[in-house]
Amino acid sequence: MLFNLCVGERAKFPGHVAHFFHVAFCPMSQYCCNNAFRSFSLNHCQIYADEEIARGKLDLISSTNMVDFAIDIYKTIQQTEEAPADLVEKRESTVARLKVLHNSAEPVLNLFQNEEVIKQLRQDKQHNLQYLQQHHQFQPEMLDTLYEYAKFQFDCGNYTGAADYLYHFNLLSTDTERTFSALWGKLACEILLHNWETALEEMTRLKEIIDSRTFATPLLQLQQRTWLIHWSLFIFFHHPRGRDGIVDLFFQTPYLNAIQTTCPHMLRYLATAVITNKRRRPMLKDLVRIIQQESYTYRDPITQLLECLYVNYDFDAAQLVLRECEKVVNNDFFLCSLLDDFIESARMLIFETYCRIHEVISIGLLAEKLNMTADDAERWIVNLIRNAKMDAKIDSQLSHVVMGAPTKNIHQDIIEKTNILSFRAQLLSSALDKLPSDSQKVQDPADL
Repeated sequence: MLFNLCVGERAKFPGHVAHFFHVAFCPMSQYCCNNAFRSFSLNHCQIYADEEIARGKLDLISSTNMVDFAIDIYKTIQQTEEAPADLVEKRESTVARLKVLHNSAEPVLNLFQNEEVIKQLRQDKQHNLQYLQQHHQFQPEMLDTLYEYAKFQFDCGNYTGAADYLYHFNLLSTDTERTFSALWGKLACEILLHNWETALEEMTRLKEIIDSRTFATPLLQLQQRTWLIHWSLFIFFHHPRGRDGIVDLFFQTPYLNAIQTTCPHMLRYLATAVITNKRRRPMLKDLVRIIQQESYTYRDPITQLLECLYVNYDFDAAQLVLRECEKVVNNDFFLCSLLDDFIESARMLIFETYCRIHEVISIGLLAEKLNMTADDAERWIVNLIRNAKMDAKIDSQLSHVVMGAPTKNIHQDIIEKTNILSFRAQLLSSALDKLPSDSQKVQDPADL
């Protein structure tokens, strides 16, 4: 079954991540069955059958309280209008439990609907708790009820309500573990609601706590970073500035170490972000070095393309790999919307690299390297020379591109190297700022 491995692995995750696990697979399963991002579904590519995907979704949500959704999927699979008895019984118990939790949480919910109360709240959690206890008969146990109510709402698929309740919980809670768990839950809600700007802010907050918090073992911190890397893909490939953000995050030393240690498959997404982002092209050299280091554990057509161009200078292999890249990007949940941009940027890299080592280039041969017809290649090269102001001209009679003699621009070299040094210096400065001085005590994240 399509999602058996994913569901089976859930029990191995940390509690605060496992509870919000379906954030990573509900959108993907919906994408597989009825892709809203493209004009056709994966079934058109004969990757998965409708029934297989539907059964995978049903297995996935069986551990949640989205009973109505499960009943609809069951009816679709079985082609019946009757709901199974176990799901009907689960629906009744879920509704009853929801009413009990709502009644228990209602006093604290009413507090947060009072404008006067909201005006009195501060960043200081102790101040907030003292104010509510003195003026509104607030009890600390109410926070536990609010947390459980938020979790239950999330399991029911009410992500808007869950996000609000978790936000209010974080305003008051001084429980480090539950605050940390609530941050993961809030991030999951914002991702599922497609609130990408807010999701980016929540991810940044979570990252700061993961980086500054003292964990029982380094392995736990590595595990947290690994999950943050995976969840960040939802944000980075939907946010307008996401392809800058993914490069900034993944090249930070702790997260680059996490990628190389636990999830080298993330190099696919880092490579795509660098290839399709002209401002990050200076990072190609470092990226290729990392890809070479990890080639024995992970390799796919996208990473192979960079190896062909910048390590082996094998343009025939690059031509074949580019065709495989198109299939990979087209069928990747996160990358499919970048297909045209990726192909255009990859052709640009092939052309630029090819031009560096040749003075006269046959348009027909270049068209073959770029997987284009000769006419399309000629038009593409003309536009490229015009827009990029390249020192080149086209000999229409011989159907050749004649490259001008390359001149070494020392100023441009200095600028590019300075940009890389500046980027690394910013990362180092950011890391140093987070280190507490000897005279300072590390602040508990729950008090932030």
